[in-house]
Amino acid sequence: MDDRAAGAVFHALSDPTRRQVVQALAQRGSLTASAIAAELPVSRQAVTKHLSALRDAGLATATPSGREVRYDLTPAPMAEAVAWITQTGAAWDDRLARLQRSFEQRAS
Repeated sequence: MDDRAAGAVFHALSDPTRRQVVQALAQRGSLTASAIAAELPVSRQAVTKHLSALRDAGLATATPSGREVRYDLTPAPMAEAVAWITQTGAAWDDRLARLQRSFEQRAS
């Protein structure tokens, strides 16, 4: 598990607008910043900054298409974040199970 990659994904997805951008790309595929901005209460420039953050985390790619740039979702880096959540959740499950056993032994 790559902790830095997972951290970059969590950081990128910590912003609600970026999550909306990810959702738009997931649902509609390749989009321009203008098309995304038309759906959100933010400017095209703000969407471009959010897309840059998503690209930095590896969650989006930019492809020039004539005078436009089209953005696509690359969900593979989310696997690192899912792996971190799974590992952390398993550790907590183990701790809670041990705590429960300890309480049951003391109650007996």
